[in-house]
Amino acid sequence: MNESRRGFVKKAAIVGAVTAVGVVAAQAGAKGSNSSNGVVIGKSKKTEITYKKTQAWEDFYKSAM
Repeated sequence: MNESRRGFVKKAAIVGAVTAVGVVAAQAGAKGSNSSNGVVIGKSKKTEITYKKTQAWEDFYKSAM
């Protein structure tokens, strides 16, 4: 009888610990994604250039419209 109780308590403790870790990880992930909108924010002082106006882009936009 004691062995079955001990086994149950041991399994319940493990399940509780795994659940607690999962909840903490989910909350930490939710905080990061809300504040940065899913974008990784670094400490680089360089500016990011995603678009530079060139003749090739102008030709592309003209043909796409």
